[in-house]
Amino acid sequence: MENRKLGTTGPTVSALGLGAMGMSDFYGPADEAESIATIHAALDAGVNLVDTGDFYGSGHNELLIGRALRDRRREDVVISVKFGGMRTPDGGFQPVGADVGAAAVKDRLAYTLRRLGTDYIDVYRPARLNTGIPIEETVGAIKEMIDAGYVRHVGLSEVGAETIRRAAAVHPIADLQIEYSLMSRGVEDRILPVTRELGIAVTAYGVLSRGLLSGHWRPDRELVAGDFRGHAPRFQGDNLDANLRLVEALRAVADELGGTVAQVAIAWVLSRGDDIVPLVGARTRERLAESLDAPALKLGPAELARIEAAVPAAAVAGTRYDETHMAILDSET
Repeated sequence: MENRKLGTTGPTVSALGLGAMGMSDFYGPADEAESIATIHAALDAGVNLVDTGDFYGSGHNELLIGRALRDRRREDVVISVKFGGMRTPDGGFQPVGADVGAAAVKDRLAYTLRRLGTDYIDVYRPARLNTGIPIEETVGAIKEMIDAGYVRHVGLSEVGAETIRRAAAVHPIADLQIEYSLMSRGVEDRILPVTRELGIAVTAYGVLSRGLLSGHWRPDRELVAGDFRGHAPRFQGDNLDANLRLVEALRAVADELGGTVAQVAIAWVLSRGDDIVPLVGARTRERLAESLDAPALKLGPAELARIEAAVPAAAVAGTRYDETHMAILDSET
């Protein structure tokens, strides 16, 4: 698999990364044995970037990855961890902002290292901005952990241009993790110019728009308890109908290109630049195999124009999060 570099100072990673969130949280139950088999299949295929969060499944995701990597050489895997999301016993989130102060950086990292069974984290990043905690404090605390040998690189997640500049003034930033797909292109306006100016890569999550762009979503699909898409605006009523019409238009283009809807959607994100690394959230080996074929689709200007005409950004119905979660984002998207 092709490799890409996470920014000027970050590690070299596979062109596709594996996002493990769905193996523990937010999309309903997952099969642990299949999840571990999927992680192994990704590594065997040349994927070396595995992304998680300490709050995914309230620590379950890190424990799962730790088990999956137990018999693998640590230096062959780049582990990216988000921290700071504050949960409640019923699986929800506390409405008090992300826990990303200096003391929390060290405390949460201690638990993460133990759960993952590793001595260091390759890229450590606050999951969200907390407006009551200066980003300089958070990045400065991560820098201390780099100096102590527990972290290799600083990453950011879902922050805007001004915050990126302030963070980079404290320590070089390897990458910004943010949603980026055919259905979520807000990052292009102000954020990408700044990351490129500063030599920061983008690890793009939600490249299949939470499953809408998978090509497998049915309008009558029943969502289980705990699947956050049951409340996501793009999956509701008329919004869902409008978005699935866009997917069918994309399917027609994918058929002509000899790929699937998911492969074309992933290949489009790959085409955005060598500084973009899509994270695929496959929970099964079958879905992973489909995603891994996406880089084989070489998209020229004509193909890209047809893809973007099928899914115009202005035609996407609904925001990517509900009003409450959109209000706490700093990403200008």
